[in-house]
Amino acid sequence: MTSNSEYNEATTATEVARAFANYIRGKNVVITGVGPNSLGESMAIAVATQDPSNLVLASRTKAKVEEVIGKVKQITTKTTVNFVELNLSSQESIRKAATTINSLLDRIDVLINNAGVMVLERRSTDEGIELQFGTNYIGHFLFTNLLMDKLKHASKHSTPGATRIINVTSQGHRLSPVRFHDYNLEGKEVPLDEQPPPGLPPMFSVDGGYSGWLAYGQSKTANILFSVYLSQMLKPAGIVSYAVHPGSIWTDLSRNLDEEGTEIISKTGTFWKTADQGSATMLVAAFDPALSESPEPYDVYLSNCQFAETAPHASGSERAEKLWQLSEELVGRKFDL
Repeated sequence: MTSNSEYNEATTATEVARAFANYIRGKNVVITGVGPNSLGESMAIAVATQDPSNLVLASRTKAKVEEVIGKVKQITTKTTVNFVELNLSSQESIRKAATTINSLLDRIDVLINNAGVMVLERRSTDEGIELQFGTNYIGHFLFTNLLMDKLKHASKHSTPGATRIINVTSQGHRLSPVRFHDYNLEGKEVPLDEQPPPGLPPMFSVDGGYSGWLAYGQSKTANILFSVYLSQMLKPAGIVSYAVHPGSIWTDLSRNLDEEGTEIISKTGTFWKTADQGSATMLVAAFDPALSESPEPYDVYLSNCQFAETAPHASGSERAEKLWQLSEELVGRKFDL
């Protein structure tokens, strides 16, 4: 359970940061996907109000992140803020960014994997992986593992469960399991347990081998299973991971959607949240000390600032381990946690 049962979809990140000020002050925090009018900006500003030691903002466009850094510096002079260029659709860029961050910080207390894309037409990463799966999940898989030594160092000097990896997911995970036999959505035959749930409208079907919606759903399911695996394997070392649905927020993530797509996104919550409301659950996941007492490593999904249930295909240690093995193949490297 969480510390504040009264927190809900209207709670703001500003409120959450204030409530957990003692758990933010002096911490080193890394956030991906930061730009003006984004959830990343909202999180950075809320966290900055409570004087963390270091904020590393990793994103693609320096000019956009510098706008956010300017706002942070107006809030606090006690926090060192750095921009690191990160393109999650390029494994070469990810490796360079991780090397830079490892040189900047002696430890990472909280990593928030917030960046994401949503597209309806087929696109690919530099490595030829379907863009949404490759960016939203595989990119963060590689990035997180390359920073793991700094996370483990932080966990040795903090209370168990205080070192955290937050993966931003979505209610969109309910659209699709991970398609292990067809992760690029090329029209290959998949077993029943990798097919979309029954009863979805025709627009969610695989047409010509590709559906942007199913690709997005697959990537968001992968984000949750990533947290399941990390929590299962790292909890003995004092590191936990949570996957968070922020709610319906109008951000650049939705810029490629048509009117029908926008309506679908709006139904993932009961109202359009502000960025401050949308980033609240991420900060609960990142800093609420009560979450460290969660009895099972599979309790990883939060929505509206509280624990919630996932779709059945987004749970289970067997699926999580299978995804981990696929991910290692796609980045060409084994990671021993």
